[in-house]
Amino acid sequence: MAEHPHAQLVRKGFEAFTRGDMDALRELMTSDCTHHVPGSHPLSGDYKGQDACIDMYRRMFEETGGNMQVQLRGVAVDGRGHAVGMARFSAQRQGKSIDDEGALVFRVVGDRISDIDECVEDIDRNNEFWS
Repeated sequence: MAEHPHAQLVRKGFEAFTRGDMDALRELMTSDCTHHVPGSHPLSGDYKGQDACIDMYRRMFEETGGNMQVQLRGVAVDGRGHAVGMARFSAQRQGKSIDDEGALVFRVVGDRISDIDECVEDIDRNNEFWS
């Protein structure tokens, strides 16, 4: 049985992010895509539009010196425009390290991602790491 197109889209997004391929990520997103990052650290907040989302991803790579690792654990879909990518995130920066589980909840419109809600296992640990 073939994988659902929304699951394929999420996998492509994770692959592009892992490669640092911002142009490929841009192609998977609507022009007004929004990414919501939880927490109270400098990278938390709502990023509206492709440019804002891509800028935030670039900042993540810069802040971690490119050592960040994202391992996609699985993708679940509802067949109605939602997909969840479960992943493990690890990185080091400024003498700190993080190894955390999380999920991205995607809203898909047509064949593109229009909204991303980020969920993390430990918000306090993420706040400390990114602060």
